[in-house]
Formats: sequence, structure tokens, C-alpha cells
Amino acid sequence: MNARALPTTVEEIRLAAHVASELRPEHFETVRVPLRRAGVGQVLVRNLLLRVAAVTRTLMAPERVLPMAPYRPGRALGGAALGQVVEAPGTGLRPGELVRHDYGWQQYALLPSASVRRVDPARWPDPAACLSQGFVGWLAVDRTGVRAGDTVLVTGAAGGVGTVAGQFARLRGAGRLIGTTSARWKAERLRRELGFDAVLVRGQGPIAEQLRAAAPEGVDVLVDTVGGEQFEAALSCARRGARCAVVGAVGRQAGGGTRAQATLDTLAMFSGGISVQGLTVRDHQASAARWEAEFSAGLREGRLRFPHVRLAGLGQAPGALLDLLAGRHLGTVLVETHW
Repeated sequence: MNARALPTTVEEIRLAAHVASELRPEHFETVRVPLRRAGVGQVLVRNLLLRVAAVTRTLMAPERVLPMAPYRPGRALGGAALGQVVEAPGTGLRPGELVRHDYGWQQYALLPSASVRRVDPARWPDPAACLSQGFVGWLAVDRTGVRAGDTVLVTGAAGGVGTVAGQFARLRGAGRLIGTTSARWKAERLRRELGFDAVLVRGQGPIAEQLRAAAPEGVDVLVDTVGGEQFEAALSCARRGARCAVVGAVGRQAGGGTRAQATLDTLAMFSGGISVQGLTVRDHQASAARWEAEFSAGLREGRLRFPHVRLAGLGQAPGALLDLLAGRHLGTVLVETHW
């Protein structure tokens, strides 16, 4: 895109006010702002895709509960994005190159060059897949050492993390793959499209009872994205030496909670040799290259899928977040910022 084609004003979506309880449309504010041009060492990016994620809801609360600072009212919201370089003087980046960054709730982003990462379109069948939330799901499967014959439980299996974690667990040899989700239609898709052997549906009876029926011999590996009752149920059904990775707490995040409490039977944990570890992408950036290599290769070879929803127009982003938190989507949720 040449300079003459650049707009003079562009849209961005801001946090109108911190969210203390229920997230509502009025917590978002769409504004038009002047387009700022890149100086030396800066990159002007035309955003193409924004990833909508539950963590955005948590960061809209006033208190700090995550390693990242909460969003500030009157400022554009953040989120992983794929974009195209417009101009980047003195950086080595060329106009037209694809890049990733974390400032997606706006049509254009002006960033320091250190805040963007090149994306190689030849690596990905669809470059949108570089926005997958699956890194932490892959990390959980990798760190728990899923091996042949394991019974693996993935809570929140229909989310952007769970859909990828389940696939990698199967590739690593899981003998029985069990998921949890919030609706029957998602359970059917997980079985039909992603190879889950059984899917437990929230609200269709106690999760612990459903799990005991689906895994009568117990669970070897837990990838937990939900927390609460589902985490407790998994531990109650854990086999000796079970390995558990906690990678999210969407059960509380969806309702605006900033704490995710669960009761642990520490006697059962130590006597059963059960391990529990918390994993975040931020703490494991050294593994990002291996994750991308394995995920992109699996996509190219047809061994893996990238389940996602794609919505058109930046204005769809607030509704996409509300729908995500209400459990109305399957896989990663993407918004095309220009339409």
C-alpha cells in the first residue's frame, strides 16, 4: 500500500470503563483516530486479523491478577494480531511483509520494531494459523509427557487451546481421549472432527460421575483450561502417577472472576504420586519455535487441523468476545479488522 492510499483516520476499539461484574457492550468504545506515520525504528502495520481471547475479559478488570497489566480506560484494547507492514524506516522490515504483534483491536498499529515478529507465509497453509491459541495446549501435552496408551482428559476441549491440545495428545499416542465442553453440538463436533473418544457436557450431570463412566480405569494426564469443579473431578479420577497441567481458568474468567479456587486432596496427591504444574506461554517462549515447527508441519501434512471461526469487520470484535465467553464458538475466534 503506498502513502497516497493510506486513510487519514482509522478505527480502534477502546475500554470505556473497567468491568467489575458482567461484561456488556457499553464497556467497549469504538473511535476514529488520526493515522500516525512511522518514524525511524517504528513499524506501521495494517492489521488483518485479530484473535479474540478470554484473557481480554480478565484484563478489563481493575485489579491485576495476571503477569500483564490491566487495560486502561480510554486506551485501545490489546490482542494477538496478524498484520502487513505498511512502512518501517530503519528497521529492515519491508512493506508487504506479514508480522505478528499484540495490538489487534485497531485497524492500524504503530509499534516499535521490537514489538513485531515476522511471519513466513510459506510455513503456513493459512497464515491465520499463526494466531492459534494452541501453543499452551501443545506445551501441556509436551510437559506432561503424554505417551502411548495414556488416558488424557482435556477440559474446555472446544476452545482454542483444547482443540489443539487434544490433537497433539492423540499424535503422542493417547489411547483414550476425553474432553469436556458446554454444549452437545460442540461435543458432537469434537468426536466427529477431532477424534475425541468421549466428551462430557457441563450441565448433563456431575462431571465427576460422567468422568468415572468415561474413564473407569482413571486418568493419566489432565490438560485443564477450566478449573473449579472440572479440575477437582479430574483429580478424583487420577491414576497413580498422573500428570496434570493447568493452563487456564476459563470457567471463572467467562463470568468475570479473577480467582479460580479448587479443593485439593493433598493426601491423595502425594500418596498417588500425582503432579500438578501451572504453565503459561510467557514463561516458555524458548519453546515457541518448536511449537510453531510442529504445528505448521502438522497442518501442511494434513495430520492436524486449525479449528477456528472468522468474523468480518473490527466492529464484530466486542460481540465476538461476548459470544466466546458465553460458549457460542468452537476453536480460535478471529476477526478480520478490515471489511
